[in-house]
Amino acid sequence: MLGLFEENRNILLIGDMKSFMVNAIAKDLENIGFKVAQSIPYVRNIKEATDKPGIYLLYLDDVSDFFDVLTYLDMLVLSSDISVCMIGEKAQITKAYRTMPPEHVEEVFLRPVNIKELGEKLEFVIERGPAADNMKRILVVDDDGMMLRTIKSWLEGKYRVTIVNSGMSAIKFLATNQVDLILLDYEMPVTTGPQVFEMLKSDPDTKDIPVMFLTVKSDKESVLRVLELKPESYLLKSMPPKELVAAIDDFFERQWGR
Repeated sequence: MLGLFEENRNILLIGDMKSFMVNAIAKDLENIGFKVAQSIPYVRNIKEATDKPGIYLLYLDDVSDFFDVLTYLDMLVLSSDISVCMIGEKAQITKAYRTMPPEHVEEVFLRPVNIKELGEKLEFVIERGPAADNMKRILVVDDDGMMLRTIKSWLEGKYRVTIVNSGMSAIKFLATNQVDLILLDYEMPVTTGPQVFEMLKSDPDTKDIPVMFLTVKSDKESVLRVLELKPESYLLKSMPPKELVAAIDDFFERQWGR
């Protein structure tokens, strides 16, 4: 079933069809290989789309106009191999979440949208399939691109993994997305792991997200310095893949038992 989904590059762009930005996004996505149809935010029009889209992309304006659409898509995502993504301002995304919970939304993009980033992330959405499988979501934060890709490869299939290469990218991502666990590199340039940890814990919206530090240092002094911050735990980057995955599995099992 996932293979069939991966072949579906059809996008239904839902929004004001007279909007310059909506039409510009449709054209830009077509230029990079997507097949884009458009619809106004009416359920009947969406149901009449000729080609079944793999991605429903909502360009939010007046969120009240999208209430019926959000309700419909919230039910559809649970029973179909589709993904829902949103473009909007932070307040609009937050309001939309009141009708369609964030765990049913694959990606969100803040306006003004970067078309290159939009295209790249929609490619990722197609590759990993729809979000209705209820996998736990993990955000991995590390300035080392190789480490990011390695950890993602270890966890994918069992967890829904997002990777970012800086602390500020993590903060930006969490402004519009929810995760169940953050794996945070302790030593990063510009904004260090402890600084990111402090920002997360001082924000009411992110203070309760569990954080595990990733560290390369296993000596007693370094470990104690990490633990002083009181993260959920810490993981050594040198751990064998099976041990790292097992530590995360154990964490979620403990969470389930609470």
